Amino acid sequence: MQTIQLSIADPAYGAALRDALVHSCAWHVETADRPDPLWPGVMVLDWTMFGTLPLPLSNPERVVLIGPQNPQVLAEAWNAGIVSVVSQDDPIDTVLMAIMAAALRVEKPHARLHASELSPNSDLDSAPIGAASRNLRPKRCKSQ
Repeated sequence: MQTIQLSIADPAYGAALRDALVHSCAWHVETADRPDPLWPGVMVLDWTMFGTLPLPLSNPERVVLIGPQNPQVLAEAWNAGIVSVVSQDDPIDTVLMAIMAAALRVEKPHARLHASELSPNSDLDSAPIGAASRNLRPKRCKSQ
């Protein structure tokens, strides 16, 4: 079970998001009055709490920022390396999808695989891929 750190200034919105997370996914949700950047899992923050974080963020791909959709917010999130920004006016389902995506991006030490571990038949020779196996004739575009 993955733990989500939820740090939302608006108590009503935070409670609604917490309930949605608990009921829709097998996650443990921890509420934080102040976000802890040393937290190893997904951090869900609003714009107010984002302002309390020291920059640069370590592993910004695990942060979901909920804020107003204006150029300043988007630029600051982009500069911090955050890839999941949702609007506070978005439906809760949209926010949940962003959190699920961030959870997939969080590094799981036990899930690291080497290239040879990806295939059950790692002892077999791989198929050759090269210029000889491609059709090198020029392509023509149809114009009307």
